[in-house]
Amino acid sequence: MSAPVKKPPAPRGPGGRMAAMGPRPKLDKAAAIRLLKVVFLPNIVPFIFVVLCIAVSAFANVQGSLFLQTLIDDYIKPMAETGVDLFAELGFAVLKVAGFYLLGIGSTLAYNLIMVSVSQGVMKRIRDELFAHMQTLPIRYFDTHLSGDIMSCYTNDTDTLRQTVSQTIPQVINSIITIVTVLIAMIKTSWPLAIFVTLFTLLTVTVSKNVASRSGKYFVGQQRSLGAVNGYIEEMIQGQKVVKVFCHEEIAKAEFDKLNDELCHNATEAHKFANIMGPITNNMGHLQYVLIAAVGGTLAGFGFGGITLGAIASFLILSKNFSMPINQISQQINTVIMSLAGAKRIFELMDEEPEQDDGYVTLVNVKTENGGLTECAERTGQWAWRHPHEDGTLTYTPVAGDVRLQNVDFGYVPEKQVLHDVTLYAKPGQKVAFVGATGAGKTTITNLINRFYDIADGKIRYDGININKIRKSDLRRSLGVVLQDVNLFTGTVMENIRYGKLDATDEEVYAAAKLANAHDFIERLPDGYQTVLTADGAQLSQGQRQLISIARAAVADPPVMILDEATSSIDTHTEALVQKGMDQLMRGRTVFVIAHRLSTVQNSDVIMVLDHGKIIERGTHDELIAQKGNYYRLYTGAFELE
Repeated sequence: MSAPVKKPPAPRGPGGRMAAMGPRPKLDKAAAIRLLKVVFLPNIVPFIFVVLCIAVSAFANVQGSLFLQTLIDDYIKPMAETGVDLFAELGFAVLKVAGFYLLGIGSTLAYNLIMVSVSQGVMKRIRDELFAHMQTLPIRYFDTHLSGDIMSCYTNDTDTLRQTVSQTIPQVINSIITIVTVLIAMIKTSWPLAIFVTLFTLLTVTVSKNVASRSGKYFVGQQRSLGAVNGYIEEMIQGQKVVKVFCHEEIAKAEFDKLNDELCHNATEAHKFANIMGPITNNMGHLQYVLIAAVGGTLAGFGFGGITLGAIASFLILSKNFSMPINQISQQINTVIMSLAGAKRIFELMDEEPEQDDGYVTLVNVKTENGGLTECAERTGQWAWRHPHEDGTLTYTPVAGDVRLQNVDFGYVPEKQVLHDVTLYAKPGQKVAFVGATGAGKTTITNLINRFYDIADGKIRYDGININKIRKSDLRRSLGVVLQDVNLFTGTVMENIRYGKLDATDEEVYAAAKLANAHDFIERLPDGYQTVLTADGAQLSQGQRQLISIARAAVADPPVMILDEATSSIDTHTEALVQKGMDQLMRGRTVFVIAHRLSTVQNSDVIMVLDHGKIIERGTHDELIAQKGNYYRLYTGAFELE
């Protein structure tokens, strides 16, 4: 098999370690704007209500802070100086403030509950769109990207977005509204102290920004390293048998340590600066508190600005309420940068070019009426290609399974050509076998027939129609494929076989299983066809898993079959049983067979011998043996194609 060149999602150094990071990344404005659109546009009404609730909560908190001035100047001081009983009025004032606080508590509870619902809704929509778009991507994308790194988009990156939507965004909105309301209250209370607090807060923000800028690049690196670690772990889980067979445990641990060290380094540096920021801003807040008391007391002593004892007390609380949201915004910068790094990775996956399909010829059910073919909705067992033409006419071509390749050139990457001027034809009902060493291009040809990849030059025709004109989904529906690597899904045996034809009846599933000689062993399973398979059918033998995949192809009842070393995982005894069933399955169909055991292709109508992407011999088994060429030497074990 000629496998496409694997390309990891990020450059790596020796031992798989991520390459050193480049210049410090800046805030990705494009990702930020797009994220805001994704979050806000579908949730405008809830966000308006959230903003109103936050405004009410901020107003209530400010009223509580201002009440301290009223308490001291209008009640405590007059009662201390004159002895006048103002407790009744004070009680009403306290109840009024308590009402404001209750209103603030209710508003805070309301907007937090709304944001939980909004954030989960956004995450659901992102995951839905991400998964739906992933289904449209070409095979080339999955051949060139680590599956663990793709999984990281669904897990780590979406989780950072969830935290941002549910916590960071409302906190930033809350902080901005609080800053504005508190600033207005401070100016109203004492404009000289308001100017002092504003200047000192700007100093705090500058210090916080410098600290945050040091950690930003490491948060981005942390997300990238996390994807690499996840990808490596998934590879090791899938390849545990290989690791143990070759005693590769220590090397695997060493490789993982390198990746984990990179993640640890990025995470440590990121959180080190992030954790430093909190104490710095808090201590500067404490310093500001002391300076306000000193400056306010001095101004009150000189009678400047009409500052009273109550005003100073209220101002101390207001200054805390003013600097705290600014510090919160500063601390949220790293969270925002990390979430934007995750958002960028998600958007990059969403922006991957989907598989292009310009086909307009479709596969339809037909029945014979009045000597011609008529399209119908019900399944008749007869198929035809529905071919609309530019002049408005419509023709129906019976699906016969005539597949022809003419002068086909192809390479997975432009600089390396895999197939060279390949020409072959398979007439309806013929069995065509491909033989050759690994890397000769056998599987590549079947990938081109499926249009998993498009050819660089030449033509591929299916029943006389250029396959580029056939819609890909319809083309693939007409092809039954049994791969060497079996994929079974979590579900019952019945559901896994029915995967080949979702509307298949139980009887059709049983018939397909019998055809593949899988029925007997399935009946012996604990729950028969209702036995639940998990972990890719780990409770079954490799041969049993392959038999189920053959039954899955059989139930689809396609006109063309592609068997990519379908019996490679089956023992000789089982292979004889399967071969008998497959002979029935192949009867009347065009079949392409890739086989590692030449005994399985002796009865083929034509055998193609490939070497380095070229067909070097073709003919029946007897013809090729008589030629005493490469096939003869390969069959007799004289040499192996290289």
